[in-house]
Amino acid sequence: MKFGMQFFPCVGPEIKPADKYFEECLSLVGCADELGYSHVRIVEHYFHAYGGYSPNPMLFLAAASQQTKKARLVTGAILPVFNNPLKLAGEIGMLDAISSGRLDVGFARAFMPHEFARFGISLDESKGRFSEGIEQIRGLLETEVFSSNGEFHKFPPTTSYPRPTQRPHPPFYIAAFATPQSFQEAGKSGHAIMAIPLSGGKMSELIGLYREAWKSAGHKGKGSVMLAFHMFCWPDEREAIDLSKSRINSYLKTLVNAGSDWLNQASSDYPGYRKLIEDLAEESFESQLKKGAAWVGTPSQICDQIKSYKDQIGDFEIASLQVNFYDMPLQLARKSISLFAEEVMPKF
Repeated sequence: MKFGMQFFPCVGPEIKPADKYFEECLSLVGCADELGYSHVRIVEHYFHAYGGYSPNPMLFLAAASQQTKKARLVTGAILPVFNNPLKLAGEIGMLDAISSGRLDVGFARAFMPHEFARFGISLDESKGRFSEGIEQIRGLLETEVFSSNGEFHKFPPTTSYPRPTQRPHPPFYIAAFATPQSFQEAGKSGHAIMAIPLSGGKMSELIGLYREAWKSAGHKGKGSVMLAFHMFCWPDEREAIDLSKSRINSYLKTLVNAGSDWLNQASSDYPGYRKLIEDLAEESFESQLKKGAAWVGTPSQICDQIKSYKDQIGDFEIASLQVNFYDMPLQLARKSISLFAEEVMPKF
């Protein structure tokens, strides 16, 4: 199993100013090669403490590429629904070149109603814009001259520059949360999957659907699954809980607040999202730890948590670890990632 660092800003200026937040993140990235972390990953969100510090993940990853020369750079994930495919294809090619071919491109549909409203895009166009956007970006990267007469974006024969360093293009990931169809479509298309295991044991079923769709489509191997976890590794169990509990609860509260519009609206492209937010409102540090969605404790305890989670859901290839969640001070995050690298990673 590979382990990487994920940065998910979940703060506003009153909690931690953006310049300080990114200074600390890049400091942690600078430890990746020495400690053996396989990737660096960041999100795309807008207008809210939940992810809003990162409206363009490729900006951060370009900076991160200069702090690590080995780790993969992962968009986790970019949102075609809010971006022109011509612009995204060019930016992907540029970052792939800057990083000497270390880019992995994760795509997501977006799911926050307040973001759709501010961009003036209907939630009911989410699936269409997502699938069209990915195919247009893929075409622009794979083909020297590519045109498209899409429903949402049209362009004449076009050559996107820079051409990707990785051929035919950087590996694609599809971000999925809890919808079986998303896992199946990713497997059918031959893309890797990135998911958040907030749903506990259901993840085993979803990964199974992905592997089955991958095999049925005739792709070699069994695909690749990246799962995201909160992680805090500390020498003392009580201190580990004291230092992470309120911060994970604050993250969950901010997530629910950002998605609260689902409580009074609906979309055919997002069935069941009202209940999803209602369920997330019931989540806590304790429930996340019990489900295996958070790895917190001493190195020995975290080893047991990882083994238990793998026994529950089966094998997956990559763990993407939130290492400085909410207002985590730099010195705590640095000690945590060092201890995890020294005493947990070698066991897996």
